[in-house]
This record gives sequence, structure tokens and C-alpha cells, in this order.
Amino acid sequence: MDEKKLDIIDRSAMVFLRLGIKSVTMDDLARELGISKKTIYKYFADKNELIISIIQLKVAEDSNTVDTCAKAENPIEELFSTSEFIMEQFKNVAPTVFFDLKKYHPQAWEIMENHKWNFVRNLIRDNIERGIAEGYYRKNADPLILSGLYVSATETIMNSQLFPWPQYKFQDVYMQMILHHLFGLANNKGREYLKQRLKNDQND
Repeated sequence: MDEKKLDIIDRSAMVFLRLGIKSVTMDDLARELGISKKTIYKYFADKNELIISIIQLKVAEDSNTVDTCAKAENPIEELFSTSEFIMEQFKNVAPTVFFDLKKYHPQAWEIMENHKWNFVRNLIRDNIERGIAEGYYRKNADPLILSGLYVSATETIMNSQLFPWPQYKFQDVYMQMILHHLFGLANNKGREYLKQRLKNDQND
């Protein structure tokens, strides 16, 4: 991909995530990026095409990062590593972003939904299978059911009516979801590891 185009996508993503999607016009975006609107339109037909490109890039980044997380020493650390990446990506996200994306950019929203229900669900299913095989998760855990519940939960925590900002910060709600998921999955060995890890985090 053209370096200039990639730079516009990357920096535009930060603007939209911080300020929202609908509220930012192309004039606003050009001003934030310090370039002319003509330069943006050289690479993108309209705002919708730019939003789609941003989502496609984020999905690709997710996939590449997960390959690294999967090399963690055990399945619990693998899920923590993935979660830390996600929280870092979304820690400064404007509360309207997901609503705007779904309502005004359905094609981009569909890309994200497909990513969640295919890539992310398979990722969690593989993590559960690994956890069972390595003796950290319950043997009677159903990877397919629980991976579906996990993805459903990620949709719930993005509901700004249920978890209004700034009363609820995304990273706080997300971490509660992860701990709920892990403690529900873990067997005695897994719970002991989790408790020690959380204790170590508190002491750092």
C-alpha cells in the first residue's frame, strides 16, 4: 500500500476514535491531519471509503498481533496478552464510535462483525481448547458455546446505554469481562495461577 495512503488511514483512525465518526467532517479531518482535503480525496472517494479502509487495517493488525500473543507460555497468559492489546487500542475511544459505525457505515460495521464472529470466536475457541489440553481449564468446558458467549459479551460491553461513559471506562468493563470468563473456565490449577498473577499485578 502507498505509504501516504497508509499514513492517512492510520492517523485518521486516531482522530475518529478520539472524537467520534459522525461529528468529524472531512474538513475537520483535514485540519486535524494538517493536510488538504484534496489530498484525502486523492486516495479515498468519500468518508465512507476511508472508514472502511480504517476497519480493514484494524482487523489486519488484530490478526497479526494475535500470532504473537499465541506464543505466550500458557493459555491464561495468551488471553491476557490479547486483552492488553485490545484495551490499549480502545482506551481513548469516544463513546459514540460504535453507534456511529453501525448506523452510518454499515459496510465497515459488517467487516468488524465478521471479524468478531469468525476470527475472534475461533481465537477464543482455540484458547479454550489449549487451556483444556494443558490442564488450566475445566475438561467439561464447551469451546464452541463459550467462545460464542465471549463474543456476545464483547458486544454487550460496547453498549453505551448499559455502560455509559465516563462512569464506565471501556478498559475497566472489558477487564471485568475477561476475569469473569477466565474464572468461569479455570479449574483449580488455573484459578491458583490466576490468583497469583492478579496478586503480582497488584504488587507491581
